[in-house]
Amino acid sequence: MSRTKPEPIQVVKERRDAALSALVARVPYISFMGFEFERRGDELTAVMPYRPDLIGNTSLPALHGGALAAFLEVTALITLSWSMVWPKIEAGETVDVLPKFPKTIDLTVDYLRSGLPRDAYARAEITRAGRRYASVQVEAWQDNRARPTVHATGHFLMPDNRTSND
Repeated sequence: MSRTKPEPIQVVKERRDAALSALVARVPYISFMGFEFERRGDELTAVMPYRPDLIGNTSLPALHGGALAAFLEVTALITLSWSMVWPKIEAGETVDVLPKFPKTIDLTVDYLRSGLPRDAYARAEITRAGRRYASVQVEAWQDNRARPTVHATGHFLMPDNRTSND
């Protein structure tokens, strides 16, 4: 019995990056806000590059709480969607039909300290993912991951992806 030869790592990386880019491109708000996603294996890190128009309190200055909350929600949604796409990518499939996005049921945001005028980073952890419901915790930090700026817990209605693409 002969084993199939594994794909070159560059081909696998290109397939993963193409799927992530396609997923992110489906949300125009992500490019409007300038959010970016970096991938290492199946782990995603979201980046919110600093821009002066993201300042909410000019006297401190501090990042706008709404921008931070949106950053965390988008990070959770992309992470959940990525978790649906990842098994197909790893099976060697090209993801021509992307899954529907989960719908936010609620998002509770805890502002732990002022967001400084610099880049912010976030990672989401899926704490429960079923067929109909998912729970996600998201944490954002700036200079030191051990000192988070914002934390959120969100609940999401998972899409029925047995039907069409949208």
